[in-house]
Amino acid sequence: MAAVLVENLCKTFPGENKSTGKLAVDHVSFQVESGEFLVLVGPSGCGKSTTLRLIAGLEEITSGVITIGGKVVNNVMPKDRDIAMVFQNYALYPHMSVFENMAFGLTLRGLPSSEIRSRVEEAAAILGLTSPDNLLHRKPKALSGGQRQRVALGRAMVRKPKVFLFDEPLSNLDAKMRVEMRDEIVQLHRRVGATMIYVTHDQVEAMTMADRIVVMNQGRVQQMSPPRDLYEKPANRFVAGFIGSPPMNFIRGSLTSVSGRMEFRETCAAGHGALLVLPESANGKLPHSHQAEVILGLRPEHLHPFRGQTPAGHCILEATLTRIEPIVPETLLHLKTAGHSLLARISDLEIPFREGERIRLLADLNRASFFRPDTGASLSA
Repeated sequence: MAAVLVENLCKTFPGENKSTGKLAVDHVSFQVESGEFLVLVGPSGCGKSTTLRLIAGLEEITSGVITIGGKVVNNVMPKDRDIAMVFQNYALYPHMSVFENMAFGLTLRGLPSSEIRSRVEEAAAILGLTSPDNLLHRKPKALSGGQRQRVALGRAMVRKPKVFLFDEPLSNLDAKMRVEMRDEIVQLHRRVGATMIYVTHDQVEAMTMADRIVVMNQGRVQQMSPPRDLYEKPANRFVAGFIGSPPMNFIRGSLTSVSGRMEFRETCAAGHGALLVLPESANGKLPHSHQAEVILGLRPEHLHPFRGQTPAGHCILEATLTRIEPIVPETLLHLKTAGHSLLARISDLEIPFREGERIRLLADLNRASFFRPDTGASLSA
Protein backbone atom coordinates (compact mmCIF):
# COMPACT_ATOMS: atom_id res chain seq x y z
CA MET A 1 0.00 0.00 0.00
CA ALA A 2 1.09 3.55 -0.66
CA ALA A 3 -0.32 7.06 -0.54
CA VAL A 4 -0.57 9.04 -3.78
CA LEU A 5 -0.14 12.82 -3.86
CA VAL A 6 -1.03 14.87 -6.93
CA GLU A 7 0.00 18.54 -6.81
CA ASN A 8 -0.94 21.20 -9.38
CA LEU A 9 -0.98 18.64 -12.17
CA CYS A 10 -1.35 20.06 -15.69
CA LYS A 11 -1.44 18.41 -19.09
CA THR A 12 -1.60 20.33 -22.35
CA PHE A 13 -1.95 18.45 -25.62
CA PRO A 14 -0.32 20.28 -28.52
CA GLY A 15 -2.44 21.84 -31.26
CA GLU A 16 -1.50 22.99 -34.74
CA ASN A 17 0.54 25.76 -33.13
CA LYS A 18 1.54 26.75 -29.59
CA SER A 19 -1.49 29.00 -29.14
CA THR A 20 -4.02 26.25 -29.92
CA GLY A 21 -2.94 23.61 -27.43
CA LYS A 22 -5.68 21.96 -25.36
CA LEU A 23 -5.38 22.13 -21.57
CA ALA A 24 -6.87 18.76 -20.60
CA VAL A 25 -5.82 18.74 -16.91
CA ASP A 26 -5.82 22.12 -15.21
CA HIS A 27 -3.92 22.39 -11.89
CA VAL A 28 -5.44 19.25 -10.38
CA SER A 29 -4.50 18.49 -6.78
CA PHE A 30 -5.64 15.70 -4.44
CA GLN A 31 -4.24 13.13 -2.03
CA VAL A 32 -5.13 9.44 -1.87
CA GLU A 33 -4.49 7.90 1.52
CA SER A 34 -2.74 4.54 1.79
CA GLY A 35 -5.36 1.80 1.36
CA GLU A 36 -8.07 4.23 0.20
CA PHE A 37 -10.50 3.63 -2.68
CA LEU A 38 -10.69 6.94 -4.56
CA VAL A 39 -12.95 7.45 -7.59
CA LEU A 40 -12.48 10.11 -10.26
CA VAL A 41 -15.83 10.89 -11.87
CA GLY A 42 -17.10 13.39 -14.39
CA PRO A 43 -18.53 13.76 -17.89
CA SER A 44 -16.68 12.67 -21.02
CA GLY A 45 -13.72 14.91 -21.74
CA CYS A 46 -13.40 16.23 -18.17
CA GLY A 47 -9.78 15.03 -17.79
CA LYS A 48 -10.27 12.10 -15.42
CA SER A 49 -8.72 9.41 -17.66
CA THR A 50 -5.87 11.72 -18.62
CA THR A 51 -5.18 12.31 -14.91
CA LEU A 52 -5.06 8.55 -14.35
CA ARG A 53 -2.70 8.06 -17.30
CA LEU A 54 -0.42 10.78 -15.92
CA ILE A 55 -0.28 8.94 -12.58
CA ALA A 56 0.51 5.72 -14.45
CA GLY A 57 3.25 7.39 -16.50
CA LEU A 58 1.50 6.71 -19.80
CA GLU A 59 1.33 10.44 -20.58
CA GLU A 60 4.06 13.03 -20.10
CA ILE A 61 3.32 15.67 -17.45
CA THR A 62 3.29 19.29 -18.61
CA SER A 63 3.73 20.57 -15.05
CA GLY A 64 3.04 19.53 -11.48
CA VAL A 65 4.23 16.77 -9.17
CA ILE A 66 3.09 13.16 -8.64
CA THR A 67 4.29 11.31 -5.54
CA ILE A 68 3.70 7.58 -4.91
CA GLY A 69 4.70 6.14 -1.57
CA GLY A 70 6.66 9.29 -0.71
CA LYS A 71 8.68 9.17 -3.94
CA VAL A 72 8.33 11.72 -6.75
CA VAL A 73 7.70 9.71 -9.93
CA ASN A 74 7.49 12.44 -12.58
CA ASN A 75 10.43 11.01 -14.48
CA VAL A 76 10.05 7.37 -13.44
CA MET A 77 9.14 4.83 -16.15
CA PRO A 78 5.68 3.23 -15.81
CA LYS A 79 7.15 -0.22 -15.12
CA ASP A 80 9.13 1.19 -12.20
CA ARG A 81 6.25 3.02 -10.47
CA ASP A 82 4.96 -0.16 -8.78
CA ILE A 83 1.44 0.36 -10.09
CA ALA A 84 -0.92 -1.95 -11.97
CA MET A 85 -3.55 -0.70 -14.40
CA VAL A 86 -6.84 -2.30 -15.48
CA PHE A 87 -8.22 -0.94 -18.73
CA GLN A 88 -11.67 -0.72 -20.29
CA ASN A 89 -10.61 -3.07 -23.09
CA TYR A 90 -9.26 -6.12 -21.30
CA ALA A 91 -5.98 -6.12 -23.30
CA LEU A 92 -5.55 -9.89 -23.03
CA TYR A 93 -3.25 -11.82 -25.34
CA PRO A 94 -5.61 -13.98 -27.46
CA HIS A 95 -3.04 -16.72 -28.09
CA MET A 96 -2.29 -17.19 -24.38
CA SER A 97 -4.31 -19.10 -21.80
CA VAL A 98 -5.80 -17.42 -18.76
CA PHE A 99 -2.88 -18.68 -16.67
CA GLU A 100 -0.33 -17.37 -19.17
CA ASN A 101 -2.04 -13.97 -19.40
CA MET A 102 -2.04 -13.59 -15.63
CA ALA A 103 1.54 -14.83 -15.30
CA PHE A 104 3.02 -12.84 -18.19
CA GLY A 105 4.17 -9.79 -16.20
CA LEU A 106 5.72 -11.96 -13.50
CA THR A 107 7.54 -14.03 -16.12
CA LEU A 108 9.04 -10.88 -17.62
CA ARG A 109 10.29 -9.91 -14.15
CA GLY A 110 12.06 -13.26 -13.83
CA LEU A 111 10.21 -14.61 -10.78
CA PRO A 112 10.62 -18.33 -10.00
CA SER A 113 7.97 -20.52 -11.63
CA SER A 114 6.81 -21.83 -8.24
CA GLU A 115 6.08 -18.30 -6.99
CA ILE A 116 4.37 -17.39 -10.28
CA ARG A 117 2.08 -20.41 -10.00
CA SER A 118 1.33 -19.67 -6.35
CA ARG A 119 0.41 -16.02 -7.06
CA VAL A 120 -1.73 -16.85 -10.11
CA GLU A 121 -3.63 -19.62 -8.35
CA GLU A 122 -4.23 -17.45 -5.29
CA ALA A 123 -5.61 -14.58 -7.41
CA ALA A 124 -7.66 -16.96 -9.57
CA ALA A 125 -9.28 -18.47 -6.47
CA ILE A 126 -10.20 -15.04 -5.10
CA LEU A 127 -11.73 -14.01 -8.45
CA GLY A 128 -13.68 -17.22 -8.98
CA LEU A 129 -11.64 -18.37 -11.98
CA THR A 130 -11.12 -21.87 -10.59
CA SER A 131 -14.59 -22.65 -9.22
CA PRO A 132 -16.95 -24.15 -10.26
CA ASP A 133 -15.00 -24.49 -13.55
CA ASN A 134 -11.25 -24.13 -13.81
CA LEU A 135 -10.73 -21.45 -16.45
CA LEU A 136 -6.95 -21.18 -16.19
CA HIS A 137 -6.32 -23.23 -19.33
CA ARG A 138 -8.93 -21.54 -21.53
CA LYS A 139 -8.15 -18.88 -24.13
CA PRO A 140 -9.80 -15.42 -23.85
CA LYS A 141 -12.15 -16.13 -26.79
CA ALA A 142 -13.77 -18.91 -24.73
CA LEU A 143 -14.61 -16.52 -21.86
CA SER A 144 -17.53 -14.17 -21.23
CA GLY A 145 -16.96 -10.43 -20.84
CA GLY A 146 -17.15 -10.70 -17.07
CA GLN A 147 -14.66 -13.56 -17.01
CA ARG A 148 -12.24 -11.62 -19.20
CA GLN A 149 -12.47 -8.66 -16.84
CA ARG A 150 -11.69 -10.99 -13.93
CA VAL A 151 -8.59 -12.16 -15.77
CA ALA A 152 -7.53 -8.54 -16.29
CA LEU A 153 -8.04 -7.93 -12.56
CA GLY A 154 -6.07 -11.06 -11.74
CA ARG A 155 -3.18 -9.98 -13.96
CA ALA A 156 -2.99 -6.78 -11.92
CA MET A 157 -3.38 -8.58 -8.57
CA VAL A 158 -0.52 -11.03 -9.04
CA ARG A 159 1.95 -8.17 -9.31
CA LYS A 160 1.04 -7.07 -5.74
CA PRO A 161 1.50 -3.40 -6.65
CA LYS A 162 1.44 -0.43 -4.31
CA VAL A 163 -1.40 1.18 -6.29
CA PHE A 164 -4.17 -0.18 -8.54
CA LEU A 165 -5.42 2.09 -11.32
CA PHE A 166 -8.77 1.37 -13.02
CA ASP A 167 -9.78 3.16 -16.23
CA GLU A 168 -13.55 2.58 -16.71
CA PRO A 169 -13.09 -1.20 -16.42
CA LEU A 170 -16.81 -2.05 -16.48
CA SER A 171 -17.96 0.00 -19.46
CA ASN A 172 -18.05 -2.97 -21.84
CA LEU A 173 -20.24 -5.14 -19.58
CA ASP A 174 -24.01 -5.40 -19.53
CA ALA A 175 -25.99 -3.89 -16.65
CA LYS A 176 -26.27 -7.10 -14.60
CA MET A 177 -22.60 -7.95 -15.00
CA ARG A 178 -21.56 -4.38 -14.10
CA VAL A 179 -23.36 -4.71 -10.75
CA GLU A 180 -21.68 -8.06 -10.07
CA MET A 181 -18.21 -6.85 -11.03
CA ARG A 182 -18.69 -3.65 -9.04
CA ASP A 183 -19.24 -5.74 -5.94
CA GLU A 184 -16.27 -7.98 -6.75
CA ILE A 185 -13.91 -5.00 -7.04
CA VAL A 186 -15.15 -3.61 -3.71
CA GLN A 187 -14.66 -7.01 -2.07
CA LEU A 188 -11.21 -7.25 -3.66
CA HIS A 189 -10.28 -3.90 -2.14
CA ARG A 190 -11.38 -5.09 1.29
CA ARG A 191 -9.36 -8.30 0.98
CA VAL A 192 -6.08 -6.87 -0.26
CA GLY A 193 -6.33 -3.41 1.35
CA ALA A 194 -4.48 -1.80 -1.54
CA THR A 195 -4.66 1.83 -2.64
CA MET A 196 -7.05 2.06 -5.59
CA ILE A 197 -7.83 4.92 -7.98
CA TYR A 198 -10.84 4.26 -10.17
CA VAL A 199 -12.07 6.32 -13.13
CA THR A 200 -15.68 6.23 -14.29
CA HIS A 201 -18.33 8.44 -15.87
CA ASP A 202 -21.02 6.42 -14.05
CA GLN A 203 -22.03 8.22 -10.87
CA VAL A 204 -23.72 5.07 -9.49
CA GLU A 205 -20.37 3.28 -9.62
CA ALA A 206 -18.71 6.23 -7.95
CA MET A 207 -21.29 6.56 -5.16
CA THR A 208 -21.42 2.85 -4.33
CA MET A 209 -17.70 2.03 -4.50
CA ALA A 210 -15.69 4.99 -3.26
CA ASP A 211 -14.32 6.00 0.12
CA ARG A 212 -14.01 9.46 -1.41
CA ILE A 213 -14.92 10.90 -4.80
CA VAL A 214 -13.19 13.54 -6.90
CA VAL A 215 -15.66 15.24 -9.25
CA MET A 216 -13.99 16.78 -12.31
CA ASN A 217 -15.22 19.09 -15.05
CA GLN A 218 -13.29 20.80 -17.84
CA GLY A 219 -9.99 19.56 -16.46
CA ARG A 220 -10.54 20.89 -12.95
CA VAL A 221 -11.46 19.39 -9.58
CA GLN A 222 -14.92 20.61 -8.57
CA GLN A 223 -15.15 18.81 -5.23
CA MET A 224 -13.49 16.00 -3.28
CA SER A 225 -15.66 14.43 -0.58
CA PRO A 226 -17.12 11.16 0.74
CA PRO A 227 -20.19 10.09 -1.30
CA ARG A 228 -22.83 11.23 1.21
CA ASP A 229 -21.25 14.67 1.67
CA LEU A 230 -21.03 15.05 -2.09
CA TYR A 231 -24.75 14.32 -2.42
CA GLU A 232 -25.99 16.35 0.52
CA LYS A 233 -23.48 19.24 0.46
CA PRO A 234 -22.48 19.89 -3.17
CA ALA A 235 -19.84 22.58 -3.51
CA ASN A 236 -21.39 24.10 -6.63
CA ARG A 237 -24.22 23.80 -9.09
CA PHE A 238 -22.26 21.52 -11.43
CA VAL A 239 -21.70 18.91 -8.70
CA ALA A 240 -25.32 19.21 -7.56
CA GLY A 241 -26.58 18.60 -11.09
CA PHE A 242 -24.11 15.84 -11.97
CA ILE A 243 -24.46 13.75 -8.82
CA GLY A 244 -27.91 12.25 -8.33
CA SER A 245 -30.36 10.52 -10.64
CA PRO A 246 -32.70 12.13 -11.43
CA PRO A 247 -30.63 15.31 -10.99
CA MET A 248 -31.35 18.12 -8.56
CA ASN A 249 -34.07 20.63 -9.46
CA PHE A 250 -32.89 24.22 -9.87
CA ILE A 251 -35.22 27.20 -9.36
CA ARG A 252 -33.97 30.70 -10.11
CA GLY A 253 -35.30 33.38 -7.78
CA SER A 254 -34.54 36.02 -5.18
CA LEU A 255 -34.17 36.11 -1.41
CA THR A 256 -35.79 38.81 0.69
CA SER A 257 -35.59 39.36 4.43
CA VAL A 258 -39.08 40.08 5.83
CA SER A 259 -39.56 40.69 9.57
CA GLY A 260 -36.55 38.57 10.44
CA ARG A 261 -37.45 35.68 8.17
CA MET A 262 -36.07 34.78 4.75
CA GLU A 263 -38.42 34.41 1.79
CA PHE A 264 -37.62 32.95 -1.62
CA ARG A 265 -39.60 34.17 -4.64
CA GLU A 266 -39.38 32.20 -7.87
CA THR A 267 -38.38 34.19 -10.95
CA CYS A 268 -40.78 33.88 -13.89
CA ALA A 269 -41.47 35.80 -17.09
CA ALA A 270 -45.01 36.86 -16.19
CA GLY A 271 -46.98 37.04 -12.96
CA HIS A 272 -45.82 35.92 -9.55
CA GLY A 273 -43.77 32.79 -9.02
CA ALA A 274 -43.88 30.49 -6.04
CA LEU A 275 -43.19 32.05 -2.63
CA LEU A 276 -41.37 29.89 -0.08
CA VAL A 277 -40.56 30.83 3.52
CA LEU A 278 -37.18 29.44 4.54
CA PRO A 279 -36.56 27.70 7.90
CA GLU A 280 -34.60 29.55 10.58
CA SER A 281 -31.61 27.27 10.01
CA ALA A 282 -31.03 29.02 6.66
CA ASN A 283 -30.79 32.50 8.12
CA GLY A 284 -27.09 32.39 9.02
CA LYS A 285 -25.99 30.91 5.68
CA LEU A 286 -27.66 33.16 3.12
CA PRO A 287 -27.20 36.80 2.08
CA HIS A 288 -29.50 39.31 3.81
CA SER A 289 -29.47 42.10 1.22
CA HIS A 290 -32.76 43.66 0.18
CA GLN A 291 -33.13 41.31 -2.78
CA ALA A 292 -30.35 38.80 -3.48
CA GLU A 293 -30.54 36.70 -6.65
CA VAL A 294 -29.95 33.00 -5.95
CA ILE A 295 -30.65 29.55 -7.36
CA LEU A 296 -32.56 27.16 -5.09
CA GLY A 297 -31.70 23.47 -5.42
CA LEU A 298 -34.09 20.70 -4.36
CA ARG A 299 -33.59 16.98 -4.84
CA PRO A 300 -36.62 15.21 -6.42
CA GLU A 301 -37.10 13.14 -3.24
CA HIS A 302 -37.44 16.35 -1.22
CA LEU A 303 -40.77 17.16 -2.89
CA HIS A 304 -43.60 15.23 -1.21
CA PRO A 305 -47.37 15.04 -1.76
CA PHE A 306 -49.25 17.44 0.53
CA ARG A 307 -51.47 15.50 2.97
CA GLY A 308 -53.05 18.34 4.93
CA GLN A 309 -50.19 19.12 7.32
CA THR A 310 -47.05 21.20 6.87
CA PRO A 311 -44.10 19.97 8.98
CA ALA A 312 -41.49 22.43 10.25
CA GLY A 313 -39.13 23.62 7.56
CA HIS A 314 -41.53 22.67 4.74
CA CYS A 315 -43.51 24.91 2.38
CA ILE A 316 -46.38 24.24 0.01
CA LEU A 317 -45.40 24.42 -3.66
CA GLU A 318 -48.13 24.42 -6.31
CA ALA A 319 -47.40 23.08 -9.78
CA THR A 320 -49.09 21.55 -12.82
CA LEU A 321 -48.55 17.82 -13.25
CA THR A 322 -47.50 17.35 -16.87
CA ARG A 323 -46.52 13.68 -16.85
CA ILE A 324 -46.47 10.65 -14.56
CA GLU A 325 -43.49 8.34 -15.10
CA PRO A 326 -43.62 5.04 -13.19
CA ILE A 327 -40.18 3.59 -12.43
CA VAL A 328 -41.49 0.88 -10.09
CA PRO A 329 -41.37 0.83 -7.12
CA GLU A 330 -41.14 4.63 -7.33
CA THR A 331 -42.88 7.22 -9.49
CA LEU A 332 -41.51 10.39 -11.08
CA LEU A 333 -43.83 13.37 -11.33
CA HIS A 334 -42.98 15.87 -14.06
CA LEU A 335 -44.13 19.30 -12.91
CA LYS A 336 -44.41 22.83 -14.24
CA THR A 337 -44.39 25.88 -11.96
CA ALA A 338 -44.79 29.47 -13.10
CA GLY A 339 -41.26 29.55 -14.43
CA HIS A 340 -39.57 26.16 -14.11
CA SER A 341 -39.85 22.46 -14.91
CA LEU A 342 -39.32 20.18 -11.89
CA LEU A 343 -39.19 16.50 -10.99
CA ALA A 344 -40.57 14.90 -7.83
CA ARG A 345 -39.78 11.31 -6.84
CA ILE A 346 -42.46 9.67 -4.71
CA SER A 347 -42.94 6.14 -3.40
CA ASP A 348 -46.71 6.18 -2.94
CA LEU A 349 -48.33 4.76 -6.08
CA GLU A 350 -51.84 4.97 -4.59
CA ILE A 351 -52.16 8.74 -4.83
CA PRO A 352 -54.80 9.51 -7.48
CA PHE A 353 -52.86 12.15 -9.39
CA ARG A 354 -53.92 12.92 -12.95
CA GLU A 355 -51.84 14.47 -15.69
CA GLY A 356 -52.80 18.06 -16.40
CA GLU A 357 -54.14 18.85 -12.92
CA ARG A 358 -52.82 21.43 -10.49
CA ILE A 359 -51.35 19.72 -7.42
CA ARG A 360 -49.85 20.77 -4.09
CA LEU A 361 -46.49 19.47 -2.91
CA LEU A 362 -44.41 19.96 0.21
CA ALA A 363 -40.91 21.27 -0.42
CA ASP A 364 -38.49 20.16 2.31
CA LEU A 365 -36.45 23.34 2.66
CA ASN A 366 -34.42 21.84 5.51
CA ARG A 367 -32.63 19.87 2.74
CA ALA A 368 -32.42 22.70 0.19
CA SER A 369 -29.21 24.01 -1.38
CA PHE A 370 -28.58 27.54 -2.60
CA PHE A 371 -26.14 28.62 -5.33
CA ARG A 372 -24.80 31.89 -6.69
CA PRO A 373 -26.31 32.52 -10.14
CA ASP A 374 -23.04 33.98 -11.51
CA THR A 375 -20.43 31.42 -10.40
CA GLY A 376 -22.62 28.49 -9.35
CA ALA A 377 -20.78 28.29 -6.00
CA SER A 378 -22.79 26.95 -3.07
CA LEU A 379 -24.11 29.34 -0.45
CA SER A 380 -25.23 26.54 1.85
CA ALA A 381 -22.58 23.79 1.77
